[in-house]
Amino acid sequence: MRKGGISQDGVLKAIAEYDELGRDRFLTKYGYKPATGYLLLHEDRTYDSKAIAGVAHKFDQGRALRPDELSGGRSHAARWLARLGFMIRSSRSPDWTRDEIILACDLAMTNGWKRLEYNDPRVIELSALLQSMPIHPEELRNELFRNPNGVARKTVDITSRHPNYRGKPTNGNALDVEVMNDFLARPAEMAEVAQLIRRGLTTGELQDLSAEFEEEDDYSAPEGRLLIRRHKSRERDKGLRKRKIDAALRQGRKIVCESCGFDFEATYGPRGAGYIECHHVVPLHEAGEGRTKLSDLALICANCHRMIHRRAPWPTPGELRNLIRETVDQGRAQIPSQQEPEPIRS
Repeated sequence: MRKGGISQDGVLKAIAEYDELGRDRFLTKYGYKPATGYLLLHEDRTYDSKAIAGVAHKFDQGRALRPDELSGGRSHAARWLARLGFMIRSSRSPDWTRDEIILACDLAMTNGWKRLEYNDPRVIELSALLQSMPIHPEELRNELFRNPNGVARKTVDITSRHPNYRGKPTNGNALDVEVMNDFLARPAEMAEVAQLIRRGLTTGELQDLSAEFEEEDDYSAPEGRLLIRRHKSRERDKGLRKRKIDAALRQGRKIVCESCGFDFEATYGPRGAGYIECHHVVPLHEAGEGRTKLSDLALICANCHRMIHRRAPWPTPGELRNLIRETVDQGRAQIPSQQEPEPIRS
């Protein structure tokens, strides 16, 4: 099925045939199985997205597509239907992210690491907060997305993995245990992280952050995705970066990386003059909603910036500088002294 091979009119005709035959007869007629991933929503009714897209092809291109000619996932039928303006919903809830588990762990910790019930006001409040979180796209959210039952179940998964729990653990996942262990090792710090996420969602600060950060998956931090987005948005503030560079120049400093000393102008000439990246040095769990000060920023090159963010805990520019020096010194010690090669004897 080529891109653009179906139209909105073709989809509506497929929906009409679906309504006329009923789901079972429609799917049997064209050889499709019930959708397991995505459903099309139209006039308060749900339809099997892959089958609808395949049959719509008949009205636009002269024949219905076989089930093996397209997939029903976001990269195929569901995406094409969404591009035509139709509403797509996932038939199952997406996996819990670290940010969501942090909030659930925080609630479990405040409850003494005991499970909570679905009708607990705190569970109901967290359910509403999770539903407002700008992480999962709308097409992945079904009618049960992070409802109170699901939130209560997550607290069971978490608390049943606590070291003091004496019963049989539920079938949670490794991330539940990982985040719980972060709370057990650093309870005050992780509680502050949870409060920062809550506060940011409530005030709208984290709601307004764009999700289109292409390098987000390359950043590692126990504080979760939303606080990383806020951190990166501050680092990319061109006005702050310019003020930081201007302040360095007024102090008579060269614009070089504070970790490795790389000088863009020395290497690239006029093209590199005045270029450097900014790194926000305040730890994520301490960086609240206050105004970013110039002292919160460090000037570093792109390579060092990536190395800082690559793995938690993030080193400071000074710590990375020491690591670079140690590595260089070790490298020098391992380089054998050069000797004149022995003459080849015949």
